[in-house]
Amino acid sequence: MSEAGDADRGAWAELFGLDPPVEEDEQPRRRGLFARLKANIAAGPRQTISPQLAGIYAGKLVTDDTWDELEEALISADCGMDATLDLVEELRGEAAQGRITSGPDVSGALWKAMAARMSPEPPRIPLDATPTVILVVGVNGSGKTTTVGKLAYRMSQLGKTVVIGAADTFRAAAIDQLAVWAERSGAQLVRQGQGADPGAVAYDTVASATARGADVALIDTAGRLQTQHNLMEELRKVAAVVRKVNPDAPHEVLLVLDATTGQNGLSQARLFDQAADLTGVVLTKVDGAARGGIALAIRRELGIPVKMVGSGEKLEDLQPFDAQAFARAVFAPDD
Repeated sequence: MSEAGDADRGAWAELFGLDPPVEEDEQPRRRGLFARLKANIAAGPRQTISPQLAGIYAGKLVTDDTWDELEEALISADCGMDATLDLVEELRGEAAQGRITSGPDVSGALWKAMAARMSPEPPRIPLDATPTVILVVGVNGSGKTTTVGKLAYRMSQLGKTVVIGAADTFRAAAIDQLAVWAERSGAQLVRQGQGADPGAVAYDTVASATARGADVALIDTAGRLQTQHNLMEELRKVAAVVRKVNPDAPHEVLLVLDATTGQNGLSQARLFDQAADLTGVVLTKVDGAARGGIALAIRRELGIPVKMVGSGEKLEDLQPFDAQAFARAVFAPDD
């Protein structure tokens, strides 16, 4: 059994479109993901749902004021105006039909409605191509390099061969960090010196993975602010260079997004999407001062799903995104 256990391996196998290593019941696994996420949130600065939501959930009767308070609470939780209005309208409709009459009713209906909007279908990162090329992007400090390392480890635990590309050539520490993860996961690391052309590293990574018949080429890119036009153009170049080796690549472009950035995360997602055609988001630092609604806002505004969520520093704290577990952990009261 791996460090994370067979249940976690089953969740990762599902994310990657692979047969699970063991037969397992979905509900116990979901409860495990929920419990870990809830525990990490409770241990962090955010600790629990907002006092405003707690007050709404404690209400014995739903009134017109309830909906105004709920709108304010959801906007404060980074859900965005459009998604908030959609949610409140749905819950109002249920109340009009007598299905919501009290604060606890609001709680149960809210997190279920949020989960349905965050991820109508389970997220997938199919490893169908040989190699499947995954480009990981984001701003400085979002957790990209750690995410790349943990992904390589997870893939190796499921029997996949991985080539990691250290295309963050601005930070020597990033290359050294990836070297540790490569050794731990048995992956090959493609690297050049600090200050080398990131496009050249990306090219070499995909070429090496192709020559070796590796399952995955996983490329870490340098952090950059979404407002830095020249660096966003460089990101476009990296994607274009990868396509010279494989016209269908990159198969996945994942934005690693610090959940504590709030609504600025929507701006990041929009501009990175314009530069690199995002296929998914990895939402990190959910155990910090994050309010969680940005996952809903990005899905509502851009149609980009969250595929993984990070809520701590340990290996098992990066999990495949489960919308029900996430919405319940972040927006439902303690059981």
